[in-house]
This record gives sequence, C-alpha cells and structure tokens, in this order.
Amino acid sequence: MAKLLIVEDDESVRTLAARALERAGHSIDIAADGAQGLSLIRAAKGGYDLVDIRMPEMDGIEMAVAAAALFPAMKIMLMTGYADQRERAEELNGIILDVVQKPFTLAEIRSRVERALICFA
Repeated sequence: MAKLLIVEDDESVRTLAARALERAGHSIDIAADGAQGLSLIRAAKGGYDLVDIRMPEMDGIEMAVAAAALFPAMKIMLMTGYADQRERAEELNGIILDVVQKPFTLAEIRSRVERALICFA
C-alpha cells in the first residue's frame, strides 16, 4: 500500500481517481489545486506520487518543481489532458516519473500507479 496525493481541479476526476486507487489498497489524500497540494506535501514531508498539470493558482509542473526542491526523492506522476503541458513535463526528466493522458480509465490509472511504485521503488 502506498500513500498517494491526488491534486486535481476537476472534482469528478479527483473523486474517480481517488476511489479507484483506494480500492487498489492505497491511502489517498486529495487537494483541489497546486497550492493546497504543496501544503499537504510539506505537512507530510514528501512521499506522494500523483499530481495534475492544469490547476488554478499553481499548475502541476510548478507544483512538481517546488515539491522536488523540498523533497528531491519524492516520486511524482502527472495527469494531463493538454498536449502542451505534456511537452513541458518532458523537460522535467528526473522529477516526473510518468505522464498519464486524460481521459483515463480506472484500470489504466491503477496500472500506471502500480507500475510507477514498482519500477521506481
């Protein structure tokens, strides 16, 4: 079981991903934007895996860079529905483990998280 943070501005996507990953046995914390997500990361002293790219106040890439500066060993996976954001994420090799394209299925998000947790443990 892993402790995951889902930072997603779309409540339905956030809820869907959280439920799918909870059913897979993971402990889930959620945040609605990058600033809230970074606050939770600081409070937990790192240890989260899942971040969204397009959010108000602070986007996922900004949040990933800030979180990695605080906790360099933390694993980060991004979710995005925007091609330009996916290209920006490619510049963050070494910080971002994987980029999941939205929309995704429940099976896909579970599989991608499990693969990231196993491959990068």
